[in-house]
Amino acid sequence: MSASENAPTPSEYISHHLGHLNNANQQQTALVDMSYINYDTIIWSVFCGLVAIILMYMASRKATSGVPGRFQCAIEMIVEMVNDQAKSIVHGNVSFIAPMALTVFMWVSLMNAMDFLPVDLFSVWLFPLLGIDTHTYHRVVPTADLNGTLGISVGVFMLMMYYSVKIKGAGGFIKELCTAPFGPMMLPFNIMLNVVEYAAKTFSLGMRLFGNMFAGELLFLLIALLGAYSHFGGIGQLIAGSIWAIFHILIVFLQAFIFMMLTLVYMGQSHEAH
Repeated sequence: MSASENAPTPSEYISHHLGHLNNANQQQTALVDMSYINYDTIIWSVFCGLVAIILMYMASRKATSGVPGRFQCAIEMIVEMVNDQAKSIVHGNVSFIAPMALTVFMWVSLMNAMDFLPVDLFSVWLFPLLGIDTHTYHRVVPTADLNGTLGISVGVFMLMMYYSVKIKGAGGFIKELCTAPFGPMMLPFNIMLNVVEYAAKTFSLGMRLFGNMFAGELLFLLIALLGAYSHFGGIGQLIAGSIWAIFHILIVFLQAFIFMMLTLVYMGQSHEAH
């Protein structure tokens, strides 16, 4: 039997690369199933977080009052940009919120940037060297996993609730929850509307990032199939992959910026009363 006969079909190829390395050795089918633990999402999320910490630590250690180098200049531009956005959106003390927004931007940017790795890097190149079965599921982009993006958005939601209670007090928060926006006579509708608003903020924040990164990863997989299943062959794959990778650079950092800005907006709303 020839190698081409053993090759996976396009649908099998895409399904394999969109699968997760998890504890169940099968893919999650339900939207919510706490029995699944996607190890690849956890490992690469922690890895990107550590890289972000190391980068910021290196920038702080090498900071100089003289003429900054390119690395220091780039980090200073990012820090200044985030700090300015935090001050313009959050009308209050931003001593915690600005560093939190910077952490979100750096972390999400690095997780999104994992999409630039070749789609066959692990299953075709690294796994055989490590003696791992090439059919092992593995997805390297943490933000292309809905569990990962919703996990971050839930963390933002918890901070939003914390600051709402901290700024307005427990009584003020409950009063706002029960009386805004229609007044005390519409208490059940106020509570229902506010609960729906909080849930919508949380889910939309995570699902927006997931949708964009998942679509980008899927397009990279479709481009990778050009080399084997189209008449354009490797040249078409190289041209299309290069064009999409250049365009995807904008998407990677734009989505991180949007996620950071929405986080700041939600934090700002927590500081304000209806």
